[in-house]
Amino acid sequence: MSAVRVRFAPSPTGFLHIGGARTALFNWLFARHMGGKFFLRIEDTDQNRSTEEAVLAILDGMSWLGLTTDPYDGMAHVRQTDRMHRYQSAAERLLEIGRAYLCDCTSEDLEARRKQALAQGVPPRYDGRCRRRATPPPRASSVIRFSAMADSPMVVEDLIKGAVTFDPSTVEDFVLMRSDGTPTYNFCVVVDDADMQISHVIRGDDHLNNTPKQIQLYHALACPLPRFGHLPMILGADRTRLSKRHGSVAVQHYREAGYLPDAMINYLARLGWSYQDQEIFSRNELIEKFTLTAVGVSSAIFNPEKLLWVNAHHLRLFNPAELAVQAIPHLARLQISVASPHDLKPVVALLQERSRTLVELAESLTCFITETFPVEEKARQLLHENVPILKAVRIALTEIPFEKTALTSALKAVGEQQGLKLAQVAQPLRAALTGKTVSPGIFDVLEILGRATTLKRIDAWIHAVPE
Repeated sequence: MSAVRVRFAPSPTGFLHIGGARTALFNWLFARHMGGKFFLRIEDTDQNRSTEEAVLAILDGMSWLGLTTDPYDGMAHVRQTDRMHRYQSAAERLLEIGRAYLCDCTSEDLEARRKQALAQGVPPRYDGRCRRRATPPPRASSVIRFSAMADSPMVVEDLIKGAVTFDPSTVEDFVLMRSDGTPTYNFCVVVDDADMQISHVIRGDDHLNNTPKQIQLYHALACPLPRFGHLPMILGADRTRLSKRHGSVAVQHYREAGYLPDAMINYLARLGWSYQDQEIFSRNELIEKFTLTAVGVSSAIFNPEKLLWVNAHHLRLFNPAELAVQAIPHLARLQISVASPHDLKPVVALLQERSRTLVELAESLTCFITETFPVEEKARQLLHENVPILKAVRIALTEIPFEKTALTSALKAVGEQQGLKLAQVAQPLRAALTGKTVSPGIFDVLEILGRATTLKRIDAWIHAVPE
């Protein structure tokens, strides 16, 4: 297997989460860097927990991130529930060659032996008694167990962790097929990866302890071994495994919160991988520079503030016209419709440097494209205290051209009349026009809103505030 063939194999029990997205990304980057193939396999044999909704959520999350997959055997993705016959035939083969056997030990028997082993201070493991039976138990009530054959330490040359040694006692005679005919996780994974000719298994290090079992299965099935690489976990700021208590871990949440897919890709790539001191990467740069040798062995810390910083940087890289298109769905959530994204281009260009997410951008756009927008309490108080300034500004702006030089002269003249600095004139005007105490430069705001809208908003506050 000289060609690189990798896979992302999620269980469809929920949304695509941050950890899974990073695993998918590292596989995708490795495949694209090496000119190989990247497959998606849905591991849905646990029908009690797998849902079609979760399958769609995984596909949706990967589509948003742009993690395109390669078709396998004419299919966009593989589903384990479509391959049940293959697991059964592989199990039958292992029975035929003596690498598996039938076992009808009851759960009560197994629990009693587990407690006995614990009482004796030894690790609980299946004792192999059904392997030694002269007559196999009834097929209908039996599981199929693997006949493990490890008698010396197993060394795995992990692509990320280096040499990892496993004691042979860690591999017991584990179940391959349950009595109801459903396969177990480790068995499915090996059969699938062997059939798909997976060359590199890149996954989270919570699967590291499955590796010795799987290697024995590869040998028993006479299949070539892939290379293994186990990614360190992603931790929260408290250095515990990333979970909902650290905030949302679902990829879709970040799309709804106004994050850009390229920013998410950039940030996730930097969770455990580095290239010199570079922080910001385009997608093509990541493909060009990504190698497994640059993946660290230490756990990565998920930092929401750093993600926000990366997103703000990517947002500024957009052409304003393209960014306006990106903002449309977020304006729609605010119940604001726009005839054409082109109409937003000059305002987006003005707000782009000040926005960190598409949601922030959409919220900042509201005062420029609708007459109904929220007013901050500080802005409201400022307006109540400065009606005379608004009246003076209103008179000054009535006849002059609405361009920066004339506007500057007019507001400075109002300041001189009132004995105020330009900033003291601009602040109540900004509050009247935007509902905020912080905005882009007041002259940019005036030029974009134009004379009619500016005077209308000033008049509204003059009439709203009692003398």
